[in-house]
Amino acid sequence: MSKQDGSGRLVTADPTDDVSAPILHVDMDAFFASVELLDRPDLVGKPVVIGHRSDRSVVTAATYEARKFGVNSAMPMAIALRRCPQAIVLEPHGEKYRHWSSVVMSMFDDVTPLVERLGIDEAFLDVSGAIRLMGPPWRIATELRRRVHAETGLRCSIGAASTKFVAKLASSVSKPDGLLVVPHDRTIEFLHPRPISALWGVGGKTEEVLTNLGLRTVGDVATASLDTLVRAVGPAAGAKLHDLAWARDPRRVHTETVEKSVGHEMTFSTDVVDPDVIRRELLRLSDKVGARLRAAGLSGRTVVLKLRTTDFVTITRSRTLADPTDLGRRIYDEVRSVYEATGKQHERIRLVGVRVEQLGMGDDGGLSLGLWDDDAEWREAESTMDALRARFGAAAPTPASLLRGGGDDSRRRSRHDRGQPGDGQLGRHRPGADGR
Repeated sequence: MSKQDGSGRLVTADPTDDVSAPILHVDMDAFFASVELLDRPDLVGKPVVIGHRSDRSVVTAATYEARKFGVNSAMPMAIALRRCPQAIVLEPHGEKYRHWSSVVMSMFDDVTPLVERLGIDEAFLDVSGAIRLMGPPWRIATELRRRVHAETGLRCSIGAASTKFVAKLASSVSKPDGLLVVPHDRTIEFLHPRPISALWGVGGKTEEVLTNLGLRTVGDVATASLDTLVRAVGPAAGAKLHDLAWARDPRRVHTETVEKSVGHEMTFSTDVVDPDVIRRELLRLSDKVGARLRAAGLSGRTVVLKLRTTDFVTITRSRTLADPTDLGRRIYDEVRSVYEATGKQHERIRLVGVRVEQLGMGDDGGLSLGLWDDDAEWREAESTMDALRARFGAAAPTPASLLRGGGDDSRRRSRHDRGQPGDGQLGRHRPGADGR
C-alpha cells in the first residue's frame, strides 16, 4: 500500500474503455486539512497540521507536506511538532467538514443511487447502471474528480475495481489526487505484489505473525495453505485473509449504513489521579452518549469503558446489560461499576471514553418495557433535558453532579471517537476515518 505521504503513487494515466471495474472507492485527499486551506490559500503547499496546539492534543489531520516528515493523524501533537517543527497548526472546525462532506456526497448521488457512505470523507459507488449513459468507469471517475475540484476546490482520489476491497486499495495507492482503474482480469497482477499490510484486518500484531512465517506479500498469503493461515491467526481470520488474497470479496455496495456503536472520549489536558474527577467525566460522557442514542432512535445492550494511562497503556472493559438502554444514567451506572472493577482508581489517567454497542431500533428507541419502567423517573428527566437542549443548546441546564468541581473543564481537551471532529458521532465499522 502506498505511504501516507503519497510516495509509491500509481495512477491510470491513459483513458480506458474497460467496464469490468464498476465499483468506485472515492476518498477525499487530506480532507480536514484541505477544508481548512479553503480559507487559508496562503498555506497551500506548506506543512499544515490540524489539531489543538497542546502537548496533550492529537493530530486530527495533516497535509501531505507534513506527512513527508512522518506526521500522521491520531499522533500526539507533541511528537508531530518534534518531527516537523515548522508545521503550521490550525484549529479543527467540525461544522465546516460536515458542510463540505454533504456537498461532495450529493455529487456522488448524482452519479448513481448506489452510494455507500463511509463516514465523512469517503464512499463506495456502484456505477454499473450508469455505464450506458455516462461511459466506462474511467470516464465516470474522471468527470467526478473534475467536478469535485471545480465546485469545491477540494481533491479526491478514486480506485475502480470489480470488488470493494480492491477498489479501496486502488484509491489508497493513487493518492493524492489520482485515479487507478484495476480491470478484473488484472486484479491478481495488481494485488499480489502488495505488502501483507494491504489486506484488511492485518494490523501490527497479525503482520508480525505472518512475517515470522515468511509471508511478506499478498501473493505469499495467497499461495500459503489455508491450514497454515488458520493455525496462525484462527479459522475466521485465516479464511478471510485467504479469500482477500485471491480478490474474493462478495460484498455489495449498500446504501443503508448500520450503526455499530455510539461513543465519546475525552483526553485530559493534564493526567488525572482523582477518581471523583474520573467519575464526573464518565457521567458527562454517558449523558452525551445517551442523548445521541435517543436522537438517533437507537438503544444499546453493551456498555464499554475505555481508559488510557499516563504511559499510553489503553484498557477497555465491557458489560452486557439484560435489557438495551438509551438512558445516560443507566449507561453511567454500568460504566462506573466497570471502572470501579478495574482497580485503576489511583493511577494517572490520560483519557477516558464511554461507548455503547449492540445497537438496535424499535418502539421506544428499541426498549421493550413491561407493565412498569424501573427507569421511568430518569427517562422523564432525560427527555426533558433533550427538549431543553433542542431549544436552548449549550445554555440548557446540566446535571447538578456535573456542576461540582466545574473548574475541571479547563483541564480537559476533547478528542472524539475514530477521529471525526465535531461534537461526538455515531461510530461505524470501517477501515479508517482520518481525513486522508
